Formats: sequence, structure tokens, C-alpha cells
Amino acid sequence: MGDLAFDTTVVGEGGRYRAELSRDWEIWGPNGGYLAALALRAAGAYTPLRRPATFTCHYLGVADFEHVDLLVEPMRESKRAASLRVSMRQHDTPILEAMVWVVGELDGLRHDAAPMPAGVRPPEELPSVGELLEPEDMVYHRFWSNFDERPLRWIPRSEWVDREPGEPRVQSWYRYVPTATFTDPFVDAARVLLLIDTLMWPAAVRAYRNDDLTFYAPSIDLSAQFHGLAPESEWLFCEAYSPTARDGLVGGSTAVWSQDGRLLGTGAQQMMCRPGSLQPGT
Repeated sequence: MGDLAFDTTVVGEGGRYRAELSRDWEIWGPNGGYLAALALRAAGAYTPLRRPATFTCHYLGVADFEHVDLLVEPMRESKRAASLRVSMRQHDTPILEAMVWVVGELDGLRHDAAPMPAGVRPPEELPSVGELLEPEDMVYHRFWSNFDERPLRWIPRSEWVDREPGEPRVQSWYRYVPTATFTDPFVDAARVLLLIDTLMWPAAVRAYRNDDLTFYAPSIDLSAQFHGLAPESEWLFCEAYSPTARDGLVGGSTAVWSQDGRLLGTGAQQMMCRPGSLQPGT
């Protein structure tokens, strides 16, 4: 397993940084949310402002598990806010292009009308995926070893292959392991960003029978808004929903709450279908 803070460490100064990609975040290559987290960390290394506000990126290439170079360029800077462009490249090949808003200490309006979905059981009352897996089951990607996952609804592997199409929605608790919480606000926000990116595909596939999944769908973009920080909350509750797939594109949104019910982040994503025969590992 990997450690999110350590594995998203960037080194450098003056807007030029380098990071080593860890294989612990492998899923069809380096996970897209992991790459986004690295770009967010680079933005945090550049600016003295400490409150991530928004993150948007285009995924431009598939990286290898080697080092990547990150260039942070200010688009607009003030004492209260900064718009930063983050470019990730590997051996001169574009991998990711991101825009990040970061803000300082601000005062303003305050309301909260985004409760957690009704009837969500706390993680302590739910079995972990490790307890639910059958002895013969295997974790296909080592990426999933980075979480203690407690799903609200579990489909056993024996039923997954012959499942009927259902609602394209995933609801689950996640706790990062071996380290669950982080005091650095950019790592704390990265916890949310990575989950927003990752869960759309698991939600989308629930709309199909296993035999009908002749495509896989890597992300082409990601957009996230950070509504709050929760460095004290070990558990994060996520709801991902993919309401539509059409013309080779699969879309949806994800929301993430703290354990005490505060909405921490929301995001949207577009994925592009590719023939299953081209999927890495097949």
C-alpha cells in the first residue's frame, strides 16, 4: 500500500517541481486522481495561500511509473486568491494540464443545505471489503489496497458476473491507509480529489450486465470544488452517480462528506469509451 502524503511529495522551488510516481496507485497505469493530487500538491508548494478552492484538469497522456516534471505558472495572484496553471510532463510528453484556484483567509456568507443521503449507516456498523471478499477473490489493481472501504451495498463476486443492470450509483465509506488524516490542507483536499476522480467508473458499470461491458472508459477531464477541510475526519463518505452515457462519452458526478456530515467536495467528470480489447492488463 502507499501513503498519500509521501507518494504525492513534490520537490523543487520557484514553480518547477519533480515527483516520482508510485506503483501503489496503479489502475490502468497511474490512477488519474493520483496524478491530479500531484498537480494539486505542486500548486500548494508554489503558493503561500493555504486553502484549495477549485481544481480542473485535462488528462492528456498515460504516464509511466517514473518521475514527472511539474511547472506551476500564476495566471492571477493577489493577497487573497491565486489562479495557478499546473503542467505535468514526462520525457517532454504532456500528461496533464490543470487550473487551480487557491484562496487565503476569507469572510463571507455561510449556509449548508447539502446533508449526507438519508439512512447512511456509520462505517463502524459496516464490514470492510477485506471482510466481504471471498478467499479466492483477488484485488485486481493494487490501487485498492490504499483504502479501508465500507460499501453500503456489496455485490459478491459470485453474483457480480451474472448481475442484472442496476442504478449507476456507488455509496461507500473510505479511509486511507496506512495514514488516514493529514494536516497539510493540500493533502487533505487531495483525499477528496482522488476519490472524486476514481469512483465514476465503478458507478457507471452497475448499469450493465458483465457481458455487455465491451468498453472501458478512462477519464479525459476532472473538475472539483472544495467546500471544506476535515483533517480530523478519518472516514469519508462518497456518493458517485453516472446518469448518462452516450456517443462514446460517460459522465457523472461525485460528492464527498466528512464523518460528521459536512460536504467537503463535489466534482464532475467525463470519460471516453475505448474498446475493451485495448484495456491495459487484458
